[in-house]
Amino acid sequence: MNEQAWLAFGLFVIVYAFIITEKIHRTIAALLGALAMIVFGILDQEAAIHHIDFNTLGLLIGMMIIVAITAETGLFNYIAIWSAKKAKGSPLKILLIFSAITAGGSAFLDNVTTVLLIVPVTFSITRRLQVPAFPYLISEVLMSNIGGTATMIGDPPNIMIGSAVKELTFNAFIANLTAISGLIAIVVMLILAGLYRKQLKANEAARVRLMALNERDEITDVRLLVQSLSVLALTIAGFFLHQTIHLESASVALIGAVLLLLMTGERQLERALMKIEWPTIFFFIGLFVLVGGLVETGVIDAIASKAMDMTGGDVAKTSLLVLWLSALASAFVDNIPFVATMIPMIKEMGELGLANPEPVWWSLALGACLGGNGTLIGASANVIVAGLADHEGHDFSFMRFLKIGFPLMILTVIMATVYVFFRYLA
Repeated sequence: MNEQAWLAFGLFVIVYAFIITEKIHRTIAALLGALAMIVFGILDQEAAIHHIDFNTLGLLIGMMIIVAITAETGLFNYIAIWSAKKAKGSPLKILLIFSAITAGGSAFLDNVTTVLLIVPVTFSITRRLQVPAFPYLISEVLMSNIGGTATMIGDPPNIMIGSAVKELTFNAFIANLTAISGLIAIVVMLILAGLYRKQLKANEAARVRLMALNERDEITDVRLLVQSLSVLALTIAGFFLHQTIHLESASVALIGAVLLLLMTGERQLERALMKIEWPTIFFFIGLFVLVGGLVETGVIDAIASKAMDMTGGDVAKTSLLVLWLSALASAFVDNIPFVATMIPMIKEMGELGLANPEPVWWSLALGACLGGNGTLIGASANVIVAGLADHEGHDFSFMRFLKIGFPLMILTVIMATVYVFFRYLA
């Protein structure tokens, strides 16, 4: 690597150290690092802007607006009370129910949309039962990334792989990834239930009060509820059809948001904009520019190329190396630019004589998606939940997440390794 590459890598490490130690707020640290990339000439302003993934930002902002307006109807409180009553007020059963909903939702929505919908419900129910929110939040983050692995539209890396390799259809993703994702989700849910069962004890009085509530009383604006659910349904349909109608997911989300604002008028505009997690949005902007510096100076490409050289074109070695490299890299670097770098390299290996590249593609998808559970900045959903938790005054720090997320990420990648080996390589 040249001098600029080492400088970019050094800046990234420094920013990452600030994020881990939390001496500086992660948004400020990321923005300082991004500006340093420009000041030191690693990126010019135009290149920095080019590396910002506006599709991700547009998706986040659009869905935050829709969720903020929907929250005004009381829907989330309704769902919270209804589901809690179905679980007889048991915090542990509620954890399992919310985990399953998050995993299933993330398979057919993107995982960011899913956590934006489920987290407000979580805060509502934990307040009523007077139990800690962290076990629910960590579970929902992990389940969103695991569930997103199951289909082509569940997680951005899968969307990118499916778009780049026409043979890997929507049905192919389901046939190859859904079963192992479901098994991994069940194992992780059981581990989390065992880990937090002693913490999740509700006061009997709180349970009695909860069971006595009428969830229908929570709906405060029926007209707005109908409008919000109609737009949400159209937006979700748009996510399913976005390739057919030739609209990116950000455009779909923003169309839904503007349509809902048009229906509800100025009364909701200022409230919705105030509810957007702007610190999270700017954290992503800084992170995209930081990783852009690594891309532009060839750091990511050099690491990936070196790893590929180690395999000598062997399908089994390449598949397993890509799986673990993707998982570990995606835990510490946003998986979108990493996958964007890996796709042309794997295609080139196929042209150079790699006999059967299909296992390598599934390994890349599994590694990139599951690896997002390794750290707080490994996936978009993680950062979104952290921002929402901060806003509500809950401790959702980098190190607290790391202690749970990283070991479970390693376990899930081990399970994926066994699956890839026996399904494709044995």
